[in-house]
Amino acid sequence: MLNIKCHNQVFPNIQAILFDKNGTLEDSEEQLRNLAQKAARIIDAQFPGTGEPLLMAYGVNGNRLDAAGMMSVASRRETEIATAAYIAETGKGWFECLKIACQALDDAEKYVFQFPAPLFPGSREILQTLSQGGLKLGILSAATTEEVKTFISNHQLGDYLQLAMGVDGNISKPNPLLFLQACAQLGVEPGATLVIGDSVGDMEMARNGKAAGCVGITWVNQVNNVAGADVVIRSWDEIEVY
Repeated sequence: MLNIKCHNQVFPNIQAILFDKNGTLEDSEEQLRNLAQKAARIIDAQFPGTGEPLLMAYGVNGNRLDAAGMMSVASRRETEIATAAYIAETGKGWFECLKIACQALDDAEKYVFQFPAPLFPGSREILQTLSQGGLKLGILSAATTEEVKTFISNHQLGDYLQLAMGVDGNISKPNPLLFLQACAQLGVEPGATLVIGDSVGDMEMARNGKAAGCVGITWVNQVNNVAGADVVIRSWDEIEVY
């Protein structure tokens, strides 16, 4: 067990840390914005007039992606359902709308995800430091488990992480059951597990799951995006281990 200190906040006797992926370890803003724009174009080509409202729903405003918006924090399934709802306004049947939305997102991902998004500065180093200290580390993301595993493989982070977990079913952030399942897979107590993420969903999940604490990281300097955090940091240098 280790003590983790961020500013004046100390989290004692920590066994494990669960990290979010998008916006926490991975600088995915550009990639997710491109994904939203590509999916909106694909759907607008089939249903003219739906593209702009979809972009707003995804959280895209010009060349900016809202770090708290749908494309940034929602699961793939949630994004499919929301996308299908916009298509449904054209009068299509619901199951057909879901099929169209899923296909559009699949096609957009194939185009956008050809190259991996970069790590934020210091992401590899903090994982290495914490792992060498004997902590169990995992990723708990709203992305799919397959996407989490691809991320770990692309950046060769497998030596530091014992868990690669995403959202593959109906349970998503901020449902604390997701956090409890991750702790069970790691073989650690929730009360000795720290959560680090960049969204309100991460903070709520940690609190409702009785985690040891929740650290909000905001690379975009939007403290409201991590409301409910025990402490907020803006870089990995603000974490001390002893």
